[in-house]
Amino acid sequence: MAYPLPAGLDEEVARRNIVLLDQKLYQLWSLGENLIYAWTPSEHGLEVLLAPHALLTEFTERAPGGAERMRRATMLETLLAQQEHLSAEAFQATARELELKPLHVALPFSPSDGLGLRLVAAIVERYGIRLVEDRAVILLDAVGFSLLTPLEQVVQLSSLSCSVNAAYAKLLDREININFARTTTGDGFYIWNRMRGMAANVELYQLLQFILADNALARERATRKGTVPRLRACFHVGSHYEFYQSEGLNPTSFSYLVGQVTIELARMIERALPGQILVGKFYTAMRDADDEMLMVDSKDFVDCTRAPLQALNGLALGGSEIDEIACYLTGQRDTAFGGSYGINEYEIQDKHGLLHRVYNAKINIHRRHGEPIYLGLREDDLAGFHARIVNG
Repeated sequence: MAYPLPAGLDEEVARRNIVLLDQKLYQLWSLGENLIYAWTPSEHGLEVLLAPHALLTEFTERAPGGAERMRRATMLETLLAQQEHLSAEAFQATARELELKPLHVALPFSPSDGLGLRLVAAIVERYGIRLVEDRAVILLDAVGFSLLTPLEQVVQLSSLSCSVNAAYAKLLDREININFARTTTGDGFYIWNRMRGMAANVELYQLLQFILADNALARERATRKGTVPRLRACFHVGSHYEFYQSEGLNPTSFSYLVGQVTIELARMIERALPGQILVGKFYTAMRDADDEMLMVDSKDFVDCTRAPLQALNGLALGGSEIDEIACYLTGQRDTAFGGSYGINEYEIQDKHGLLHRVYNAKINIHRRHGEPIYLGLREDDLAGFHARIVNG
């Protein structure tokens, strides 16, 4: 992401300031031993709270009772969810709470004038951990992957990677520039948008549609069986921790995710049928285009993806232009209400006996001079889906 520089700041000077700040924070990081828990700007540098990563668990574990443990856990979650700096007062209060002595990071420039506080926050976050509540994540899984030979596995993962890149290129054609990241699960990928908010999550859902479409077309064109994976896919929004692993002697330039949303996706994919698309049940605050926070659930979200899809009409896919993309959550037809379709909410049980709520999704891409591309499974195709309808 490009951050706007303060007015009048030369780009070459900004680059030097970035390097200097990063070098200072790298020394404090101590090869991954320490994390920056909070920071606030000062006239000539930063004040930071630095401690080993073990503080994340020790802070709550050393609480004298259950109520205090809960309060500390909530306080820590609030702190980790902070995207930018703390005010000077909040910083001092946090230092007292964590029993940490603030450290001064001396700089030959003011953070607000020499880089801009948003850019400083982006640099500092590489040396800490953040809690994110509102980001969507995709999980793609190649069906029967573990039964393949190592060479066949490499071929299928390469094919899936090509589909991801092709889908990204398609959206770039319409100036939808998703700042996406991915990490492998061994037989598939987690994919997320580094940006946050309603628009970023909608763009990720569009990326999912084009990944699956490119994969479907590649399966049709494949001259040899097994070179292109058959996929199952899950989409969910939920909380997770974002961190930067050590790579050699430096933190990575890209983040990793771990937390409730990745756990939920892994449980969902275990029960998904080949070719199925599942959307997890969520109710989450997301920031809209006007920077307002809105509460959005799964059904509202899928409804909100439809209007942006119209901007993709006319885009070439498989040699034929798109006329329409229809995406919806499936359900039974209700003859008592004029034959309209409802939405079924399913409950699945994972291998640990825990329950998860999901929806079955369909995506239909109609092309002007080509056959339609039908993605996902219909309700009639779910006989083997081990789930029960809890709300329809």
